[in-house]
Amino acid sequence: MERLSSTDLLPEAFQGTRDDITGQFGFIWDQIKAPVIVPLLRLGVIVCLAMSVMLFIERVYMGVVITFVKLFGRKPDKRYKWEPLKDDVELGNSAFPTVLVQIPMFNEKEVYQLSIGAACGLSWPSDRIIIQVLDDSTDAAIKDLVQLECQRWASKGINIKYEVRDNRTGYKAGALKEGMKRSYVKNCDYVVIFDADFQPEPDYLHRAIPFLVHNPKIGLVQARWKFVNSDECLMTRMQEMSLDYHFTVEQEVGSSTYAFFGFNGTAGVWRIAAINEAGGWKDRTTVEDMDLAVRASLKGWKFLYLGDLQVKNELPSTFNAYRFQQHRWSCGPANLFRKMFMEIARNNKVTLWKKVYVIYSFFFVRKIIAHIVTFAFYCIILPMTILVPEVEVPKWGGVYIPCVITILNAVGTPRSVHLLFFWILFENVMSLHRTKATFIGLLEAGRVNEWVVTEKLGDVLKTKAAAHKTSKKPRFKFGNRFHLLELLFGTFLFFCGCYDVANGKNHYFVYLFLQSFTFFIMGFGYVGTFVPTS
Repeated sequence: MERLSSTDLLPEAFQGTRDDITGQFGFIWDQIKAPVIVPLLRLGVIVCLAMSVMLFIERVYMGVVITFVKLFGRKPDKRYKWEPLKDDVELGNSAFPTVLVQIPMFNEKEVYQLSIGAACGLSWPSDRIIIQVLDDSTDAAIKDLVQLECQRWASKGINIKYEVRDNRTGYKAGALKEGMKRSYVKNCDYVVIFDADFQPEPDYLHRAIPFLVHNPKIGLVQARWKFVNSDECLMTRMQEMSLDYHFTVEQEVGSSTYAFFGFNGTAGVWRIAAINEAGGWKDRTTVEDMDLAVRASLKGWKFLYLGDLQVKNELPSTFNAYRFQQHRWSCGPANLFRKMFMEIARNNKVTLWKKVYVIYSFFFVRKIIAHIVTFAFYCIILPMTILVPEVEVPKWGGVYIPCVITILNAVGTPRSVHLLFFWILFENVMSLHRTKATFIGLLEAGRVNEWVVTEKLGDVLKTKAAAHKTSKKPRFKFGNRFHLLELLFGTFLFFCGCYDVANGKNHYFVYLFLQSFTFFIMGFGYVGTFVPTS
């Protein structure tokens, strides 16, 4: 029997597929590019340019406002009545309001002593302050340690309460809500909230409470965060730059112009009457703090941000912890926007301009547009224009506007100006997760209510480093450091960079290669602090 040739076995049309698969893909690409890819990409460019302009106007507006606030604006103690609370010979300590200090905890082995100690060290009459430790820990050993720490401070005369629940319903919001039900809280006028890694200075209450006492319209006084581990690694430096802008500009502008901003969930003092009027804590989203702030604002309560009142805390220094945190911080606001849009629009207790500010500026531009445009424009649309040269991005949209936005962001952390380029690459990678989380929140998809407590390390690194001095090599779980999405986008950007080198004319390959390497670095988990598993 004669040997059959490949021509006899395969139709002629498939010979090219076997001999030149690349050519076949090229043929298919040419067939769909003009009628499908080009129109879609042009539409994407238009949409992204529009979002970029919106974000640009928002950043410039806040830059102008913060400039006027710094140059001509009056300080908080000039805009609102403030005078120190003093002992009264006749009234004694009753001149001071009773304050509840809540410390929600969940398996906080590394930092529980720091937070409890700092709260117990607050300068305030001992009979006018209650420290309430809300322990939702699931580790029995940690619960015992926290309880013993509370008993230790109680033996020193501190009025400290150790409260536990038999479930974690509502997570942090549920714990705070449950804590407010205790009978002794009825005697309190104000409640201060400190997350487990926050360490207030002793004079915190003396500087914050007078604003609430002398100004009955103020419902919340928010302090600024001060990061104790910002120099731990490059990732914490990047976080510091983003959060410093948030506190230095966004919170200050909201406080100075509309007396509204998002409560940061910690390091703030609430008037209990404002919490009750707003409907109390709700667990319908993962941003219970922002939820309460919006509802209280719609009731007419004013908020005050004190930029010079700083509370020490810890930034997440492991990449996994940071990713979980950013998912919660991106998904929650988008979901809250979905739930409260109509409620805000129909509200009659606040001005039209304040409603516009909350809906458009606070939610739409900062919590949704900022994430989507960063990822869609710089990680998808711009690289795609390399493969489709028929579509062009104007320089003002691809270069000038991003440069201005980046420079404006630098005002929050002048000491890190030299790291701006690294910050851009880092933020572009994180925009992948923020955009995904934003759509999950808007669509109320599967992980919309996922709550993972941000891991705090405290001094654990020093302890484990000492323990591993004699070992040859610390062990890491590869699965915890392998991130497929980052690697896929890194590969896509690298391919676009190579294509630009071979066929492009705009030299985008410099950015594309650097951005792809950043995706690869973060995809393989080589960012942040490494914690040995044993």
